[in-house]
Amino acid sequence: MGSFKNSIFILVLHLLEGALSDSLIQLNNNGYEGIVIAIDPNVPEDETLIQHIEVSLKCSLHFGETPPLVFLCEQNPLSQFLNTCFSRAVRKDMVTDASPYLFEATEKRFYFKNVAILIPENWKTKPEYVKPKLETYKNADVLVAEPNPTGNDGPYTEQMGGCGEKGDRIYLTPDFLAGKKLPQYGPQGRAFVHEWAHLRWGVFNEYNNDQKFYLSKRKIKPVICSAAITGENVIQTCQGGSCVTKQCKTDRKTGLYEEGCEFIPHNDSQNDKASIMYSQSIHTVVEFCKEKNHNKEAPNEQNTKCNLRSTWEVIQDSEDFKTTTPMTTQPPKPTFSLLQIGQRIVCLVLDKSGSMTIGNRLNRLNQAGKLFLLQTVEQGSWVGMVTFDSAAYVKSELVQINGATERDALTKSLPTAASGGTSICSGLRSAFTVIKKKYPTDGAEIVLLTDGEDNTISTCFDEVKQSGAIIHTVALGPSAAPELEELSKMTGGLQTYASDQAQNNGLVDAFAALSSGNKAVSQRSIQLESRGLTLQNNQWMNGTVTVDSTVGKDTLFLITWTTNLPQILLWDPSGKQQDGFVVDTNTKMAYLQIPDIAKIGTWKYSLQASSQTLTLTVTSRASSATLPPVTVTAKMNQDTGKFPSPMVVYVKVHQGTKPILRAKVTALIESVDGKTVTLELLDNGAGADATKDDGIYSRYFIAYDTNGRYSVKVWALGGVNTASQKISSQKNGAMYIPGWIENGEVKWNPPRPEVNSVQDKQVCFSRTSSGGSFVATDVPKAPIPDLFPPCKITDLKAKIQGDNLINLTWTAPGDDYDYGTADKYIIKISTNILELRDKFNESLQVNTTLLIPKEANSEEVFVFKPEAITFTNGTDLFIAIQAVDKVSLKSEISNIAQVSLFIPPEIPPEKPSPSLPCPDISINSTIPGIHILKIMWKWLGELQISLG
Repeated sequence: MGSFKNSIFILVLHLLEGALSDSLIQLNNNGYEGIVIAIDPNVPEDETLIQHIEVSLKCSLHFGETPPLVFLCEQNPLSQFLNTCFSRAVRKDMVTDASPYLFEATEKRFYFKNVAILIPENWKTKPEYVKPKLETYKNADVLVAEPNPTGNDGPYTEQMGGCGEKGDRIYLTPDFLAGKKLPQYGPQGRAFVHEWAHLRWGVFNEYNNDQKFYLSKRKIKPVICSAAITGENVIQTCQGGSCVTKQCKTDRKTGLYEEGCEFIPHNDSQNDKASIMYSQSIHTVVEFCKEKNHNKEAPNEQNTKCNLRSTWEVIQDSEDFKTTTPMTTQPPKPTFSLLQIGQRIVCLVLDKSGSMTIGNRLNRLNQAGKLFLLQTVEQGSWVGMVTFDSAAYVKSELVQINGATERDALTKSLPTAASGGTSICSGLRSAFTVIKKKYPTDGAEIVLLTDGEDNTISTCFDEVKQSGAIIHTVALGPSAAPELEELSKMTGGLQTYASDQAQNNGLVDAFAALSSGNKAVSQRSIQLESRGLTLQNNQWMNGTVTVDSTVGKDTLFLITWTTNLPQILLWDPSGKQQDGFVVDTNTKMAYLQIPDIAKIGTWKYSLQASSQTLTLTVTSRASSATLPPVTVTAKMNQDTGKFPSPMVVYVKVHQGTKPILRAKVTALIESVDGKTVTLELLDNGAGADATKDDGIYSRYFIAYDTNGRYSVKVWALGGVNTASQKISSQKNGAMYIPGWIENGEVKWNPPRPEVNSVQDKQVCFSRTSSGGSFVATDVPKAPIPDLFPPCKITDLKAKIQGDNLINLTWTAPGDDYDYGTADKYIIKISTNILELRDKFNESLQVNTTLLIPKEANSEEVFVFKPEAITFTNGTDLFIAIQAVDKVSLKSEISNIAQVSLFIPPEIPPEKPSPSLPCPDISINSTIPGIHILKIMWKWLGELQISLG
């Protein structure tokens, strides 16, 4: 464990260029280090849960034979195998079981080297628990949390990006870890490798819960990979407590199997080794699908998102694969650290150099600093303060926040005068000293704000790395040191930027974003609103803020101004005007803290002023520790944008782990010159958005106007169009096993619970969140050339319509990625899926003369009849689209859609039943019973012959 703690310093030395990730994972000599598994603070304390993270099956693993990895107890039927093995459970780590499985599956390239388990602060302390350094809930790679909604215990991975892009986080539940879901998902170690492939290499599932079968060459085939996996197509029907398994019937209209049909793999006679992304729970499956055995026709997410490439081909393209070679020895077992969250320790390091007098910066710092001290920082935290110019000054030693007294005292330590030069390292070293007087610097946080250049900042990089502290950076104005972000990169801190445009409220937003990464979400400050406006001639700034049922505790309204106190009017949802604002004329701010829980509903405000800029900020906390609040988190796909490559804005709108759909989400992106661009973000599964209706809203950003820093701020509003939906399965997770075939008999699992998460009431809420900052490079001087093609079409669908017509639907791309209107479409067809992919330009083109592109993100519909291809019963046809813009730039080729022409067989006319004389058998007949049966059999035989 000690070696892991020491090696954490090494993990942050390698800074990813461009890619933005909170994860601490590093690949070192084929081994993954720095993996963080966090137990959610809302999980009830249970010692066995930690053990379950370290518990797996007794069944040992054997390598080197055919198949190369088998369970030694596999000779038992599956149900006996699972029950027997689990009853003989010993404490073996899930990751330890997963490591050799991963090692063999990746041809001896990768294994798990060390893992940190993050234990909540509210659990009992133990001597073996040590303090975290850079590990936090925000950068956890795996989160163990109660299912939300209840019953949804399947492991899954959140993936915001596309094929080959790293995922964000793996989600596991306590019941899954405890082995209570073994029949449904198989051994936990194997499922963990499935999720790891989602997380680390950006591959996708090779099954499809929405379409389990497809037609190919007039045959019905299951959506599996590889196609060599054997099984039966069966359906279970239940009535009155009795269930019967039958072979699936073919639907005469579609040519596919009837609804409810399942492909059940054989368990005792399976030989195929692939694929882990289809069903790692099949005991012979020990490989990822490769190019030679990949089922390219199967309509699954892997084929749709990865251009028909196998999972192994995508893994081979990863940086992990390119920077490693196979090992010649067996890897060591993983090592583990048990880390327990402690009290939050924060030291503010604030620039008071002469440049802070520009643009009212010092006063704005005081306004933002007071918000942080009065509201954002959590009760029980320890807070200190250091200011610096060319030297550093301790303004406050660490003080524990127990109430308003400590908060007010700290606000009085904020700097009120500015002069001198800029020595960032002096401020950091002084902060380390302040922290060390009470606690080690491991895991402590430093909030560093500066507006000036400092060419000596790199001289303390080594001290920062060795400190184990997390540094959050706030760059203020256009001249802040360009090396500033390196400090947050190397320590896992948040990086933000605020311009001198006060109406954008950037500095307040940056400090409002600094809630603890390790506290329960119910304790964190949540920003409901952030607005600003420059008013003239007694103009009014009017608006509303929605306080929903998930928040309302510790609600604070904060108003700032630049010259004179404005008129402030505020009404609660009942129409009662609110009084009692605390006015600070020196700092030019006023605030009102609502006692207890703020009333649910719409709060109205009106602010009046002349010739000055006003801002309004509203923050709150969760109304209950048991009701998850609606949260909004924003991020960019990279921390550096290199023109003309687009950036992508991602905003996650969730309540717990449940997605909030159809919210109105917008992003404001501000350049270093103060210019702003507003984007509407979408959750439509098109353009930059990877998955439809997952509560993650996305959009491309291409409106570069200069080199330098850009800030990101988002709003999310819920109203009449907002809803949750029924979640039957996770998009990117291990497959729920419907059943197995053992000794010719189907062993069914219980049906996956239908999880209904539809909310009884409409979801009305308002949220604001900072998305941090990024840096743009290589932006040419105006006019900016048009180097942006239309974005790739990712949701092309095709179906047969009427007289052998083909109906296509897709979401329109734009002239520039997902903005504007494309100039035209090129549609190509082929009866060979690989020829269409690899020889698109040579494939047969469809006449699209009458197809006029719509504006980006509109639904497109196009119907055509194949003319040059003989389209007969059983023909498989593959279709793809390319969009072209007005300067002839072309998009990537779309996903490939498939149709199979199925002409239902004619139903023969019914023949009239012949009239046959009934045998002369009366009740009083003296014919013995056996003779009666013979007569009946003879009569039935004659009837069968006549129906012939």
